[in-house]
Amino acid sequence: MVTTSYSANIYPLSNYSFGSKEPKMEKDTSVADRLARMKVNYMKEGMRTSVEAILLVQEHNHPHILLLQIGNTFCKLPGGRLKPGENEIEGLKRKLTSKLGANNPGVVPDWQIGECVAVWWRPNFETTMYPYCPPHITKPKECKKLFLVHLSEREYFAVPKNLKLLAVPLFELYDNVQRYGPVISTIPQQLSRFHFNMVTQ
Repeated sequence: MVTTSYSANIYPLSNYSFGSKEPKMEKDTSVADRLARMKVNYMKEGMRTSVEAILLVQEHNHPHILLLQIGNTFCKLPGGRLKPGENEIEGLKRKLTSKLGANNPGVVPDWQIGECVAVWWRPNFETTMYPYCPPHITKPKECKKLFLVHLSEREYFAVPKNLKLLAVPLFELYDNVQRYGPVISTIPQQLSRFHFNMVTQ
């Protein structure tokens, strides 16, 4: 028996409309810059807590994940760093609206934040993250949580002009660490416990 808490309705990509808005510049130009900034923030605020969204659509009855592409190669999930003490759900809604919401508050998507499907840890100021915190690490530098976001049947997304929003099929992500990195490439496994209802027109 499939429990309702582990099912998700997925609507066709063609149900959604996309526009653009002013660019959202990255704070860092390189990985080294990013890690250096993380170090400075860690000294001020302690461990970085970030939240990211898994937004699902379907094409040809196969689930696709919406990823933001920066430049020609780098892809990431929409989301970002929480403010100190900020609630995870509210913080993720804020980040999603900042990344993909229109400037008009009347057409901002109704973000339905669902289940937390994965937790990743960054033990040190390095690029590597793990799906567990190594036992000898008492002060991890970052904790990242991935949430499934249940999209409504129709939404309008406003994409910053310097980013592309791609719908990438699960089979393209699966086991593709070289292209997508360890976090995104393992999303298909994390979603394997869900039952997807492919809602057609």
